[in-house]
Amino acid sequence: MAHTQPSIGVAIRPTLYGDLFAPAVDAQLRSLARVTFVADEAPLDSVQLAERIGPFDIVITGWGTPIFTDAVLAAAPNLRLIAHSAGSIKRMLPPSVFARGVAVTHAAGAIAPAVAEMTLLLILLSLRNVHRLDRHMKAGAPWDAGKALSMGRELAGSRVGVVGAGYTGRCVIRLLTALGAEVWVADPYLSPQRAAALGAHPVALDELLAGCPVVTLQAPPTQETYHMVGARELRLLPDGAIFINTARAHLVDEEALLFELRSGRIQAALDVFDQEPLPTDHPFRALENVILTPHVAGSSQQGRLRQGQVIVEEIERFLAGEPLRYAVTAAMLDTMA
Repeated sequence: MAHTQPSIGVAIRPTLYGDLFAPAVDAQLRSLARVTFVADEAPLDSVQLAERIGPFDIVITGWGTPIFTDAVLAAAPNLRLIAHSAGSIKRMLPPSVFARGVAVTHAAGAIAPAVAEMTLLLILLSLRNVHRLDRHMKAGAPWDAGKALSMGRELAGSRVGVVGAGYTGRCVIRLLTALGAEVWVADPYLSPQRAAALGAHPVALDELLAGCPVVTLQAPPTQETYHMVGARELRLLPDGAIFINTARAHLVDEEALLFELRSGRIQAALDVFDQEPLPTDHPFRALENVILTPHVAGSSQQGRLRQGQVIVEEIERFLAGEPLRYAVTAAMLDTMA
């Protein structure tokens, strides 16, 4: 009797697959379809993907998967679903993917809680000057000098501006409102009704920057958002403001931010940079009023496993003929990371 199970090609490294798909989730996936690893540990290019993709109904992609060129698509007559186990998928997909009617889903929603928690942590550390207190204590500074820094601010009752209300922005808003913050949000694609449902006050970007003592960037890197925060926008921030970026360096004019930070007028917490790894002699490293982390906001053990779980659940929905929870459409690409 013919084998009627769908066929899934895994186009990510086997070790990465093991990080994302727990044994029970892997077993769940294998109960749905025949699973074959398309990728090796070595990087896969588009030519190799075209050579291997032919038999599959569904392809699981992720970090390191090459672009779905026209040649790849031509070699994939059976392809019905691309399930991306990471966040942004835009760089991989030419318009012809959608023109062919291939369904697309991704795991950006699975990564968002980790970024949101890190964002909240950086806000709290900055409000209470924890990083500076730690440095004072370890440097042997006088006890009273440290205590002089300790008159921080509480999050409850503070106004926090969130720039961008995608998956991560919405998670950040929910955490902030749960802790009693007053949240303003700037996102031209967020309706007033949706903002109200989130418990946030929608405003224009300039109004948010001028009116919020804490600002966090959660917008995607698109043509529209390139250097959306430059010298003019940074000057709008109130004295003593806290500026958080756990999204992308693309959003900020880094030289303008460096100038503002050197003035001592504001403080910042940055997880993303124009050049990564951040050079050891970069001026950010010498500033006391900046918390630096090496692009790890989205990294958590639970988040990695959640990515695999989301993808298997999406494949299960697709095979059952149900709507995808995290569907990506051609119309979404202009506003996606």
